[in-house]
This record gives sequence, C-alpha cells and structure tokens, in this order.
Amino acid sequence: MGGGPGGLYAAALLKRLDPSRNITVWERNTPHDTFGFGVVLSDETLGGIEHADPEVYAALQAEFVRWDDIDIIHRGIRHTSTGHGFAALGRRRLLEILHHRCRSLGVELRFREEAPDPARLAQTHDLVIAADGVHSTTRTAFADVFRPHITAHRCRYIWLAADFPLDAFRFEIAETEQGVMQLHGYPYSADASTVIVEMREEVWRATGFDELDETESVERCAKIFADALGGRPLRSNNSAWTTFRTVVNERWSHGNVVLLGDAAHTAHFSIGSGTKLAVEDALALAACLSEQPTLTDALRAYEAERRPVVASTQRAARASLEWFENLALYLRQPPRQFAFNLLTRSRRVTHDNLRLRDAHFTEAVERGFGCPPGTPPMFTPFRLRGLTLRNRVVVSPMDMYSAADGLPGDFHLVHLGARALGGAGLVMTEMVCVSPEGRITPGCAGLWSGRQAEAWRRITDFVHTRAPGTAVGVQLGHSGRKGSTRLMWEGMDEPLDDDNWPLVAPSPLPYKPGSQTPRELSRAQLTDLREQFTAAAVRAARARFDLLELHCAHGYLLSGFLSPLTNRRTDAYGGTLEKRLRFPLEVFDAVRAVWPQDRPMTVRISATDWAEGGTTAEDAVAIARAFADHGADAIDVSTGQVVADEEPEFGRSYQTPFADRVRNEARVPVIAVGAISSWDDVNSLILAGRTDLCALARPHLYDPHWTLHAAAEQGYEGPGVVWPPQYRAGSRPPRTGRTDAPKPRLTLSDLPFAEAPGA
Repeated sequence: MGGGPGGLYAAALLKRLDPSRNITVWERNTPHDTFGFGVVLSDETLGGIEHADPEVYAALQAEFVRWDDIDIIHRGIRHTSTGHGFAALGRRRLLEILHHRCRSLGVELRFREEAPDPARLAQTHDLVIAADGVHSTTRTAFADVFRPHITAHRCRYIWLAADFPLDAFRFEIAETEQGVMQLHGYPYSADASTVIVEMREEVWRATGFDELDETESVERCAKIFADALGGRPLRSNNSAWTTFRTVVNERWSHGNVVLLGDAAHTAHFSIGSGTKLAVEDALALAACLSEQPTLTDALRAYEAERRPVVASTQRAARASLEWFENLALYLRQPPRQFAFNLLTRSRRVTHDNLRLRDAHFTEAVERGFGCPPGTPPMFTPFRLRGLTLRNRVVVSPMDMYSAADGLPGDFHLVHLGARALGGAGLVMTEMVCVSPEGRITPGCAGLWSGRQAEAWRRITDFVHTRAPGTAVGVQLGHSGRKGSTRLMWEGMDEPLDDDNWPLVAPSPLPYKPGSQTPRELSRAQLTDLREQFTAAAVRAARARFDLLELHCAHGYLLSGFLSPLTNRRTDAYGGTLEKRLRFPLEVFDAVRAVWPQDRPMTVRISATDWAEGGTTAEDAVAIARAFADHGADAIDVSTGQVVADEEPEFGRSYQTPFADRVRNEARVPVIAVGAISSWDDVNSLILAGRTDLCALARPHLYDPHWTLHAAAEQGYEGPGVVWPPQYRAGSRPPRTGRTDAPKPRLTLSDLPFAEAPGA
C-alpha cells in the first residue's frame, strides 16, 4: 500500500528474491505525481542497494549528481565546508527507475486506485506492507495496536525547486522585520535544485504567508532569497506550507500487516533521512523475510533490527529541527562559529569528524574561538569570577553514599583525589548536606559540623597540593522529600526499614507510593533552613573549596520549590514561578553573602521535569536568568528526577539542548551534563557555543584519568592538562602484541607463469 520509494523497492526486492510471489502495489496517484523534488541518499544506503539489487544501483549511479561542499550564508558572509560527500537525484526519476524495475520483475502496479481496506487485504494476502506515508490510513485503522505518537513542531515549510543547479548544499539565513527565515537547498540534477523555505509559525503569520495563495507564496520566497537564487524564480508542484510531524509507533506490525517508511516513523528533512530510512526499511524487511522461518519471526526481527537505527536517526533529526526552530538564538554568534554550530547541530557531525572532512575550516573556527595552535577546544581555559579553570572538563557531582555520620573519609579522599589527578579542570563533590535531616541516605556526606569541615579540608589540601591547577568545588543541598532512603545499591529511593528521620518539603507530597510523606515547611522552618545553608557555606569556605554550587535540581528541597508539580503552596512561596523562586533565591542570596566574593557560585537546576504540567524549557530560562541576576556565575543545567513518574527522552547528550537554550537565551555561562561520553562531544559542544563547561559522571567512574587520556588521544601536550610527574610514563598507550599479519609479498596472479599447467 503506497507507491513511494519504500513501497516500490520492497516490492521489487521481494519479487526478485522469490519470482513465484504475486505482488501488487496500490498507489492512489498517477505514475508521474510526486511531492518534493530531489532525494539525497547516503553512501551507506547505496551500498545496501548495490548488494541487494545491482541493476537498481547501476540505474541510480547513472543519474546521481554528486558534490562535497556545504555553504552557509549568515549576515552576508559565506563559509564553505567541504568533504561531506552527497549524492542526489530527482524524486520523479527515482520513481521511474523503481517502476521499471518492478514491471521488469512482474510486480503489478495499480495507479489512480485507492488500496482496499487493510483489514480485508490482510484476509486475502500473506503480507500487507503499509508504505502509505505520514498520513497512513493503515496506521489509523489499527491505531489501537500500533499506538502512534504524533508530534507537530513549530516551523512552517514549503518544498520548491529552482531551475538551475546549486554548486553546494546551501543554508542561507534571512533576517527580516518579521523574524528569521532559512533556506535549505541542494542540486538534484544538472539543471535543477530543491529549495525548502522554513520559518517559525509566528514569523510565517507575521509575514502574511497565511493569506497568500501558492503562486504568491512562491514569488515572495524568491524575492526574500533573491541573492541565493541569483534573482531567478522558484517553481512549485502543488506545494503547500505545512508543519513537520514526527511519527513514532509503539509497534510496527499487527498480524500480517507491517508498517514501513513514513507510516512507521518520520525524521525531519534537515538531515535528509525520509527516503533513506524507507529504502533501508525495505532492505531489512526483505532480508528478514528470507532469513526467518515464519512471518511472525520475520516481522519481529525486522522491527528489532530497524527500531534502534530509526530511534537514533529520530534523535538526531529532533536535535536538528529544534536547532532550526531556535535559530534566532544563534544569530549573534560570529559567522564562522555559527557555521560550525549549524554543521554539528544533529550531533552526528562532530568536531573530530569535521576535522577529518575539512581541517582547514575546523582550524579556522578554532582560531576564531581562541584556541591556541594545536589546542582542542576542551583544553582552553575558562574564567568564573576570580577562578580560572585550565580546561572545560568537570567531574560531575556523584553521590557515593560512603560517609559515616556525614563525615567524608579515606574513600572520598581517594575518589576525589584520583579524579583530580586525572586532569579535569574542576572536580565536584557529591551533594553535601546542610543538616542530618537533609541527607538522602545514612551514607551521605555533610557540612553541618566543624569536624566535617576539617575532613573536607584534608581533601581540598590534597587536590591543591598534589594536583595543582585543578579546582575543587562543593555542592550544597538538602534532600527534602527524597530523604531517609536506603543506600543506592540497597534500593534507590526506597525508604529505610528503620531509624527513619522526619522529612520536610514545600508541600506534603510523598515522592512515590510507599515513600514517607514530608511535613510542609513553616515560615520559621524556612528561616532555620536558610541559616543551615549559610553555616555550611561558611564551613565550606574554611575548608578551602574553590567554588560552591547550590543544588536546586533533581527534586531535592530547593528543587521542590521550583517545580509546580511539587510546590502546591498558597502562600508567598507558591503559585507563580516568581513566587516559587522566592525561597531558593533567598537561600542563594544568604549563601552568596557569606561566600568569599572572589570565589564563584553556580546553581544546578532541572530544566525540565519530563512530566506533563512540570517545569518547561521556558521556565528553565527564567529560573536561570533569575539566579544570574542575583549573582550566579554559571548555571549547571540538568533535567528530571523531580517526580517518580517522569518520562525522560534518553540518548547521547540528551540534556545538552536545555543547556544550549539557557546559555543563548538567558545569556549566562552554563555547565552541560547528561550522557556526554566522549572528548569529541565535549569539543563539539564547546566550539559550537552550546555550553561553556561539560560535566561528566559515569565516564569518570569508568576512567578516573579520562581527561588525561583525552589529551593523549588527541596528541595534546600543553597547559590545559598536566600529567602528574609520577604518571608521566603512562602518558602514551602501552604497547600490545601485533594483531596484523605480514602482508604477502607476492600473489600467484603477479607471476607470469601463474596460470601455466602445473604452476
């Protein structure tokens, strides 16, 4: 069902694999109808086509337009990055090739004909492939089984064409009185290019596009982007302004009905993935039907194979589309950094990857950023108030649950000392609690006594003496309603079996069913809590910490005031965001007043609760701006852990878009966290201007010397990271046994008598 590239290619493959199959394709449009103009396919996809059907591959090869460059035009300045390798052809020509292949194999093609009801087809056919697009009637008919989730986004876009070939993949930004617009364009034949014009909904309406017909819209777009088009016109093909919709299905098959391509999933056009994913679906489905013993097994294997790939692509596409939705945030960036930011927007192209493709361009971006020659971005210094960090790596706060009565011991000395020796610019303690009742577990560390301050002083002295140049910071917090629980490895967030202490929170709401219900804080208790924070801050200063972070995230006490899901108060500390901010800001001001003026303070926030009705990204910007106005030197942007029924969207660097938005909208330095696992990610995020510092947790548990090894792997030796003299001999990877066999000097085909009898 559906005669697009995915449906046609699936039909051709299945017929080629078994000519006895009777295969019919229903397509309600004519053979020549197509929406959009050009199609871009990756080398990976083409390799799969070549292996599965050399005839189709050869036909495609004869049609492709190939190019390597991406042009980015921003405020009249053009930057070109090369080495990217694109292949495109016209969508109509692609369909013609697939029509011919299907007919030559004996597939029946029915055009201008609606497919029968999918339930009836399922009764009369062995297999029904629903390749009926983003508006799939099959998906709708079986919505209770497929359980689709469809998300509409913020931009309007229109597919157009120009009758001349662009010489690169072109991104052009137009800043108008009504707002920012962008053009995405690329050649797809020797005499034509695809041109997509996109802008946010409010800009589209302000510009009057909502009142224009198709012809008027096309003319207006050509006028706005006249420089890119050289004054030439654009043309349409029943083109209409539309909003991109991301389609996700919980299941892809139902009995003998299976979804393929846009019916199963969509990914934003800015990463050129729609046709690619559909063709790859067809390849995988055909292979699984050949490899598996039953249809049920085949459809299960198909979904298992494709779902992780599609999910990864959708994450990249979501990052890309959100980048363009928020394009206005980046307009003030220097043009070369803006270009790098655009190129790395989906996180699939990275700093290291771009260096391989175009070292000249990447080095120019690094120079503009201020990297000394041969210095990766992560090893450039960063200043916070009176503290200069020698690199951009932070050991993220990680609860160790290994203190006795709040007292840090030898474990903490070794744990934090090892990571300080490992080269990070800043090493953070776990959340250090301001009172015994403010602990999460009995094993949490504290700063409510002078004895604890002395124990912390032992650790900071070690860091400053043995790892000179590394800063050490303390994170102060109070558990709120998430306290009095077991050690992590005994049952995270589970209440203690005995010896519980009473909990307090903004509102009397338990964290989850079975959790202890906290008491709502009174005005007098708020005053006491504020004094506990200031007393702990005074002790932290005496313990010689270089930086203090106030923990206002993850559902702990101060976070509980910020989220509307956990703050139900009706007094001056609840209700509007301004009121919910009141107590955390009072605590911040009190701590800032006693914390040494030359030492920086940061604040960790949860930028989203990952739950309906909770903190939003817009709230996070307002919260960050409020703390910055009160003197915060940076915002540590985390997410979630506020409510137990959250639904986070996990993935690589999944929290960094929130840090990006806070940095570029609130105009405040940020620390990005959340599944940042490689030094390449760190370099990419910093050079693109999405964050100032990167905090890594699990990578530092895996490798305490993560930063030193990142320097060694990049061949960097400079002031941004210093090997302890005791470890200097380990600054190069140890040698291992050879794994490569010697290559043969000669082969038989090299010898003149190789094919002679008896040779």
